[in-house]
Amino acid sequence: MTATTLLFRDDAYLTSSPATVVGITPEGGVILDRTVFYARGGGQPGDVGAMLRQNGDRIPVTDTVYGADKSQVVHLVGPEAASGLAEGETVDLQLDWARRFRRMRVHTALHLLSVVLPFPVTGGAIGEGDGRLDFDIPDAGLDKAEITEKLNALIARDAPVTERWITDEELDANPGLVKTMSVKPPRGSGRVRLVEIEGIDLQPCGGTHVRRTAEIGTVLVTDIEKKGKQNRRVRMSLVD
Repeated sequence: MTATTLLFRDDAYLTSSPATVVGITPEGGVILDRTVFYARGGGQPGDVGAMLRQNGDRIPVTDTVYGADKSQVVHLVGPEAASGLAEGETVDLQLDWARRFRRMRVHTALHLLSVVLPFPVTGGAIGEGDGRLDFDIPDAGLDKAEITEKLNALIARDAPVTERWITDEELDANPGLVKTMSVKPPRGSGRVRLVEIEGIDLQPCGGTHVRRTAEIGTVLVTDIEKKGKQNRRVRMSLVD
């Protein structure tokens, strides 16, 4: 079974790539040998975009998910469109970049939010220009304006955002790197990807991020909700 090469892991700014069809699913999904499309996971939605066939046909991709074999990525196009493709066929992937870039900005901002609020993270989600984190906080008293100010100060530092890999054993020896209680770092290959915001944050993450914090732009904490005795949901959005 051919694993899908995750091109976005090495370069989140790739917007297109040729790829070869290696499988079709009954639900209308296309498995490719490589992809620039992020597959849904870790609170980040799957990418959308299109596949261009050699005959000029454009096939919309409505979502991207992992298959039953987690090493393969399934691009959802619908049963009718999928049935017209053949294994071994070459297509050109075109990512909806505007949508993805907003999510990259939000995702990196949420990493910064976990620095401003250094509490265990119990959940999170990335939306279309907004996002939220849930924190295990025993006492309330959070101030939206104060959190917003601290977030934007970190963004303004224009810190580089980079990735590197460590082994599963290295992660096990440094459990403090994991901030999320509900979402575990992606494992299975024997190594774990770390995302580092220079001088600010370091944590395991399989998602896509901007190259420098200034690319996030100005953000605003829009709401703080009580979701349980010790759970606070903090929502933020991009301003521009």
